[in-house]
Amino acid sequence: MSSLREKRIAASKIFTSPLTKTEQKELAALASKEDRAIDYRDAPSVSAKQRVLFGQFYRPVKKLISLRVDADVLAWYRAQGTGYQTKMNEALRKDSRLGR
Repeated sequence: MSSLREKRIAASKIFTSPLTKTEQKELAALASKEDRAIDYRDAPSVSAKQRVLFGQFYRPVKKLISLRVDADVLAWYRAQGTGYQTKMNEALRKDSRLGR
């Protein structure tokens, strides 16, 4: 007997909820201020020893498409070995305005 496949639920449905009206007002008030007018005293400080990792848990949603590329381009990427599709995606992202 095979096991049932788990239904995938987007993290945004689990970890995010709509802002309350109070939160919306607070954010609007904060957004209207200039940076130098914002009080950061209650924000935790980050020491030089702490390592900040950006994008460690970010996994963009992948979309299955059909894409036509020149045969020699595809052959070159495939020759790079495992992960050639990821490398193609990175090249497209780097060349686009979506860069990281």
